[in-house]
Amino acid sequence: MNPRRDMRNNRVALFDGIEEGGIRASSSYSHEIDEHDNERAMEGLQDRVNLLKRLSGDIHEEVDSHNRMLDQMGNDMDASRGILSGTMDKFKMVFETKSSRRMFTLVASFVVIFLVIYYLTR
Repeated sequence: MNPRRDMRNNRVALFDGIEEGGIRASSSYSHEIDEHDNERAMEGLQDRVNLLKRLSGDIHEEVDSHNRMLDQMGNDMDASRGILSGTMDKFKMVFETKSSRRMFTLVASFVVIFLVIYYLTR
């Protein structure tokens, strides 16, 4: 075989338990520490995953709630649009004739005068 490789392997085997800065703990003790650290890390990750799961569920509920509210607002706006369209058609009919315009002006003036008097006497 390769004599250099054999020499390197022997050197690694010779210094197997030593690291820079001192002697390394036995492999079984190190393995137990690693397992304990891994378990704590897993528990921490599991807690974070559960938190994120709850947050995403809350966000989903909030989005559904807002979507329902927006749908209801859209339906209300459509209904309002229909009512306003009918009202505008009626106003158009009123303004088509000259006598209706005079009547509207008279009624509008009366309403304005009434509101001014009402607010002044309060």
